[in-house]
Amino acid sequence: MRILIVNDDGIDTLGIRLLAEWAKKYGEVTVVAPKVEQSGKSQAIEFVQPVEIKKVPFMDGVTVYSMASTPADCVRFGFVGLNQTYDLVLSGINRGVNVGSDIVYSGTVGAIFEAGRFNVPSIAFSAFPDGQEEAAKHFDEVYQYILANNLFKENLLYNVNIPHAPTGIKLTYQGSAYFSDIFMKQEGDYYLQDGEPLADEFPDDLNRDTVAIHKGLISITPLMQTRTCMKVYEKLKAKGL
Repeated sequence: MRILIVNDDGIDTLGIRLLAEWAKKYGEVTVVAPKVEQSGKSQAIEFVQPVEIKKVPFMDGVTVYSMASTPADCVRFGFVGLNQTYDLVLSGINRGVNVGSDIVYSGTVGAIFEAGRFNVPSIAFSAFPDGQEEAAKHFDEVYQYILANNLFKENLLYNVNIPHAPTGIKLTYQGSAYFSDIFMKQEGDYYLQDGEPLADEFPDDLNRDTVAIHKGLISITPLMQTRTCMKVYEKLKAKGL
């Protein structure tokens, strides 16, 4: 099996090394990762300016490229720039969970949306900032759950969030916003965006990713690329539009 691994925290981070080390036992691994952190870049790409891409040392048995661009561009280079095909794309482990409506901003998740353009099964892995090493211990559990339940036959893209000391796995859907939004005044004309975790509006619904992770459950959420609201589309088409 050929596996492409990307992330948004950057090539010199613990999470991507943990993911690559685990993936090696399943096949041939190629890593293409941002030269510097690209968190919050969603599915952005760079097509105005040239970007630096170079082969770099990483770990034995893994081919690795550093790319001075976004996670989505890392996926694009993996497929198009290297003229390769892959059986699986993995993104992460992100340093922080990606749940609720905030996943739209995630470069980790944006990478698997880009991989979806190539019709390849893809998983985005995220964990709490201090829980990456612990999360890596559950990769096999998550992957075997996906395979045993034939999830890739139903959908290609899955968002996985692994909490501290998980007690099980829950198939979930996207919950509400996970972070509040604030602009913090800095010196001069500068501001820093920040936020605090929010409680989900339905705190007892374990089917919501934002709830499941705080109840000690690994959250696995199927995602889709299309932005078309098919319910409205079909309703309007039925009216003859």
